Amino acid sequence: MEDILVPIGVVGMLFIGLPWLILHYSTQWKRAGTISREDEDLLDELYELGRRLDDRMNTIERIIAADNPEWGRQHLTAEQQLPSDRLTQSEEEATPIRRS
Repeated sequence: MEDILVPIGVVGMLFIGLPWLILHYSTQWKRAGTISREDEDLLDELYELGRRLDDRMNTIERIIAADNPEWGRQHLTAEQQLPSDRLTQSEEEATPIRRS
């Protein structure tokens, strides 16, 4: 009797259970495939907030780099660096020339 129940169970799972599982989750995926207008507005708002915060951080980093030129070399990326003439000017103001 067990010799017949195991193959029937496997065939049932293979031809009934597996297609049901695939179809069930494919319809769930299609149903949840789009985002609502509210979610889209929230994403736009969060993106804008993140962009503004990034701009603020860049401004703060530039101000700190102008006050302390060594900090700018260590922490700012190439695109965030102060123009070289302003950086040189800031370095000259910050470090007096010592002649021996």
